[in-house]
Amino acid sequence: MKSVHREKTEHADTPLSEKMAQIGIVQADNPVLRQVARPFDLPEEAAEARQVVAKLHVAMTMATGIHRFAKGMGVAAPQRGIGRAAAVVRTVDGDVVELLNPRIVGQSAETDEQYEGCWSFFDVRGRVRRPLCIEVEYLTLDGATITTWFDHGTARLVAHEVDHLQGRLYTDWMDDSAPLLPVAEYRELGLAWKYSS
Repeated sequence: MKSVHREKTEHADTPLSEKMAQIGIVQADNPVLRQVARPFDLPEEAAEARQVVAKLHVAMTMATGIHRFAKGMGVAAPQRGIGRAAAVVRTVDGDVVELLNPRIVGQSAETDEQYEGCWSFFDVRGRVRRPLCIEVEYLTLDGATITTWFDHGTARLVAHEVDHLQGRLYTDWMDDSAPLLPVAEYRELGLAWKYSS
């Protein structure tokens, strides 16, 4: 696995990773991030699932006070130290997707490579190749199965969070020789995710 570390930026006295830790986001050295999250038994565990999702929404609200998420954002339960299979994604358009027991069941052959960041080591960014479209199966609180195709930036956000629930980080998909870019340098590049319609 590519080494991840906290790095102080020129733009802030407190590194972004420390700020994330202060709002309860576990950092890269925490073993919960490398464990496969336990699925919910739904609808029997609906109350617990609802509580976990609520905690993820709170984390997202707090995170917006730390950073402006121009590409959308997401958080998975293991990042809050909760080893359960739940994640929440907010798209760039403000749509919210709550994922319980998600799994990727299909994907496009077409891929692209974009920079990603992770709240659990937020001082760096790395280029990751992912499918442009993914098909995801997940559950509702009442135990119903939903299957949805996500594309472009939303697909990237969802895939990133599903990775967390499988004990993976985005650095696992990077070539060993590919560098992680300090966030100060990444900001100078001003790179937005771009997709053709």
